[in-house]
Amino acid sequence: MIITTTPTIEGKKIIAYKGIVFGEVISGVNFIKDFAAGLTNFFGGRSGSYEGELIEARENAIIEMEGRALSMGANAVVGVDVDYEVLGQGNDMLMVVVSGTAVVVE
Repeated sequence: MIITTTPTIEGKKIIAYKGIVFGEVISGVNFIKDFAAGLTNFFGGRSGSYEGELIEARENAIIEMEGRALSMGANAVVGVDVDYEVLGQGNDMLMVVVSGTAVVVE
């Protein structure tokens, strides 16, 4: 499956549009990651715990979107957009939504 943020795929012809597809993931961020991130914020540097959570959530959302595209008979997704939101009373939930257009290419 080809997945791209561009509206076309170089060297490929889109022969059918199957529809818009989404992948959504909501992840909870736990106390230990919050504590580690707080230390990183205080001392400086990158937060590996949050980065790992973000990477995993994004990859899972893309996999979910790909599965939905496959179930529609698509072999590619074009125009992919990735959005991130923080949710919850204590901003302790991370939501990742990916969307794109499922297509069939030659």
